[in-house]
Amino acid sequence: MQYTFDFSAPLAYWPDLLAGAATTLGLSLAATVFGFLLGVFCALGRMGQSAGMARLCAVYVETIRNTPLLVQIFIVYFGLASVGWKVDAFTAATAALVINVGAYTSEIVRAGIDSIPRGQLEAAECLGLSRAQILAHVVLPPAIERVYPALTSQYVLLMLASSITSQISAEELTAVANRVQSDTFRSVETYLIVAVAYLVLSLLMRVVFWAASYVAFPRRRRLGTTV
Repeated sequence: MQYTFDFSAPLAYWPDLLAGAATTLGLSLAATVFGFLLGVFCALGRMGQSAGMARLCAVYVETIRNTPLLVQIFIVYFGLASVGWKVDAFTAATAALVINVGAYTSEIVRAGIDSIPRGQLEAAECLGLSRAQILAHVVLPPAIERVYPALTSQYVLLMLASSITSQISAEELTAVANRVQSDTFRSVETYLIVAVAYLVLSLLMRVVFWAASYVAFPRRRRLGTTV
């Protein structure tokens, strides 16, 4: 049995596929920014002086890291609706992705903070810097620089995992592909096109992160470090 490939039918839906790719990028951008902020907050909370905050952050991180992303998306989407707070699929998907990637970001950032030599912190204390100044100028910049490659990989994986949000009808790339293949009956061709699109998006994100590293961490230009 021979199969004849015909990409003309699914490619005719290129405006829809392009819009789905844009939605995927929007989800990824929002989740990356807010997930990073949430992750840094939790990393500092787990290493702070408040035992209650440390336990709360630890429970959050372990709960999220040990439950499926799809289940988390369902809990956010259907859970908010059940208490009378109806949100659209895009908002629910963004919230779930932020909550998910924030937990992983927290552990990555915490590892970076742990890598800072104790002597460097003692030197900052001897100079009379406050705790906030030490975190802002001595701890976080080098810590994030050290774990930057791991963070970028995590956010690229997040973009790929955003395809799961199609299960709540978020109009991202995979959801559009599902509709296209049901209209054209060209499943193989449709998902091959989508696979190429995800590959392009992944490479695009890596290029953006690489360029951002040279702006955020000038020392990389001297060392020639790559993401």
